[in-house]
Amino acid sequence: MEREFEIIGEAMKRLEKIDSTLEISSKKQIINMRNRVIHGYDKVDNEIVWGTIIRHLPKLKQEIDNLLK
Repeated sequence: MEREFEIIGEAMKRLEKIDSTLEISSKKQIINMRNRVIHGYDKVDNEIVWGTIIRHLPKLKQEIDNLLK
């Protein structure tokens, strides 16, 4: 699960460098989650990870789908 956050966060970090005007509501939080997962394994709380999956990933998917249209 954490590996997927690394990948999503890295992609978001690169997108931010390419075009910082992209309308993605939780862009900074996604990048911060990536940093926390990569650099602080002892600080990764499974409840936070699961909550992020349930509450935030569906919205992110919708925003990305809208950008791709």
